[in-house]
Amino acid sequence: MKPPGNWRLLPPPPALTRKRIIAAFFVAVAADGLQLCFSAIGWVGPDQAIDVVAMLLTIRILGFHFLLLPTFLAELLPVVDDLPTWTACVAGVVFLRKREQNVNNPPPPPAPPGSAAQDKPVIDI
Repeated sequence: MKPPGNWRLLPPPPALTRKRIIAAFFVAVAADGLQLCFSAIGWVGPDQAIDVVAMLLTIRILGFHFLLLPTFLAELLPVVDDLPTWTACVAGVVFLRKREQNVNNPPPPPAPPGSAAQDKPVIDI
């Protein structure tokens, strides 16, 4: 039996704004940089704590995306955690969300001939 109305398991992702994109990249670059510093020391606990915080902050900023799960799991592997996986993940999520927003919000159709928008002179340089 299907629930009535527009039922979703996850809330819809927030609209991508310039501030959200910058904040998400800041979190990702900071997480990758901190992990690179801690991996040189060889500590195990801080790396996983950074991953949890990075994932939670990214979900808070961009909304949940399934691309975050493999990134989180890949960060548990010893050599892979030295790569900038959070930055690549955020770039992927931003790209996919922008494409999704462009498909859902197509540009407005051109003005019909003879309308007020068409009557203005065009200056071509």
